[in-house]
Amino acid sequence: MVASPIFESPRAGATRRSAVGLILGAPLLAGCAGIQSSLSGGEQPAGPPQAASALGTGQIKAGLLLPLSAAGNAGVAGQSMRNAAELALAEFQNPNLQLLVKDDSGTPQGAQQGVQQALDEGAEIVLGPLFALAVPAAAQPARQRGVPLIAFSTDSSVAGRGVYLLSFLPESDVNRIVDYAAGTGKRSFAAFLPDNAYGNVVEAAFKQAVARRGGRIAAFEKYAADPSQMQASARTVAAALPSADALLLADDGDALVGAADALVAGGANLKRLQLLGTGLWDNPRVFGNANLQGGVYAAPDPSGFRGFSARYRAKYGQNPVRTATLAYDAVALIAALARTQGGHRFTPEVLTNPSGFAGIDGLFRFRSDGTNERGLAVMRVAAGGGQMVSASPKSFGA
Repeated sequence: MVASPIFESPRAGATRRSAVGLILGAPLLAGCAGIQSSLSGGEQPAGPPQAASALGTGQIKAGLLLPLSAAGNAGVAGQSMRNAAELALAEFQNPNLQLLVKDDSGTPQGAQQGVQQALDEGAEIVLGPLFALAVPAAAQPARQRGVPLIAFSTDSSVAGRGVYLLSFLPESDVNRIVDYAAGTGKRSFAAFLPDNAYGNVVEAAFKQAVARRGGRIAAFEKYAADPSQMQASARTVAAALPSADALLLADDGDALVGAADALVAGGANLKRLQLLGTGLWDNPRVFGNANLQGGVYAAPDPSGFRGFSARYRAKYGQNPVRTATLAYDAVALIAALARTQGGHRFTPEVLTNPSGFAGIDGLFRFRSDGTNERGLAVMRVAAGGGQMVSASPKSFGA
């Protein structure tokens, strides 16, 4: 098997990318990120849709759907992701690629219209949209033309049949943290999860991961957002925790802190077991909570995003949103494939290369069902922030 070239990561002052070696059988890209996002797409745009534009002048065309005129933080994210796409083109030394930027307004109608326009203009692949509610509408015309779509949604239910998700899925977080805990000798697991869509996804992944590692589930409970109802659920879990040696909590910010505090108030001794979490734990509120100190969670190596942020600030004079690197990585991916894979550049066989690709946040690969797998680090909660206890993998094992 002939390996493809890897490309060196951009560094401060770097002016080019060049092939530097052979590894993995796939391009190693500088530029992958994304974290669980609290953004939500609004049906009502904040203003009129932005005019279509193009980035780059190459012969290979790709659509880029972003919620540029959507209300609130969705529109801010859209603009930041557009900037990141532009940065990727510049750092890739202007590849033979042209991005057809379409404003989908954060709506299904806008996404479908944007994809149709991009396809009519010759797009061979489509990047976006950001929100799950817009993905099925965007996928319809893309599938009719046999054109793949790489969306940024974290909802795995919208993947498949030519739709690939370049995002951080809860399933990857859960698999990594359960594998880590099992590798340190934990066998009896408990979980206290929010009773919402995110909690449902985590629940399914948790039960599968524990079973795969030969563990047992000693306690499992969902909690409602209402504090009084949460307390009752917390007491139920707390009573069963003496038979567990690891506890999964999967929420973010104030909600996670509230869940931990409710468990302690319900009689749980959280210091006698290993607390486990997902990427949503990467939050100052979590680091500042005494009950969560020493807990471990799955997340990308933060050094990659720090480097990306520095380059982004130098070019645009402001900080990127956390999802900006999704757009950067998607553009870096298709630019590398366009450069190395010839006429097969965007085929399912190339996109689902089992060796995967690597970027700012580590390894990733697309599965045949359109979801993805990530190579994540494990971080420990400390007062000053997350501390790495297990590095992200350098390759995908068998």
